[in-house]
Amino acid sequence: MEAMNELYSDIILEHNQHQENKRLLKIYTMEERGHNPSCGDDITLQADIQDGVIVDAAYTGHGCAISQASADIMIDIIKGKSVKEALRLVDLFLEMIKRNITDENQLEELEDAMALKNISNMPARVKCAVLAWHTLKEAVERGEVH
Repeated sequence: MEAMNELYSDIILEHNQHQENKRLLKIYTMEERGHNPSCGDDITLQADIQDGVIVDAAYTGHGCAISQASADIMIDIIKGKSVKEALRLVDLFLEMIKRNITDENQLEELEDAMALKNISNMPARVKCAVLAWHTLKEAVERGEVH
């Protein structure tokens, strides 16, 4: 189990250090800001959604390693997916964090996001991990696609 925790820590560290998705998009149809006042995490998500598919996505802002890594991982997972599929993955991630879904086979499609599974053991960090995911969900549910 210790080796698995180290692997997960390495994945979070990797995504925090190499933030390929941390940039501004030249063309985007959705933009939404997510802010966590309790710790200062502040991100803005942008996505280029064409015909119901997330063609590209990125984020800007600042925050702790967990919030930044989580945003980077989420974007890796949702790019190229339909909005409907992306929302399903967001819900799966949120259910994993709440420990409502613990089956590794069900969670496999979350790819690197599984590294955040044990964040639920650190209640103060949960908001950091879910910030980007909630921000995407809120934007899409409000129809903030223009």
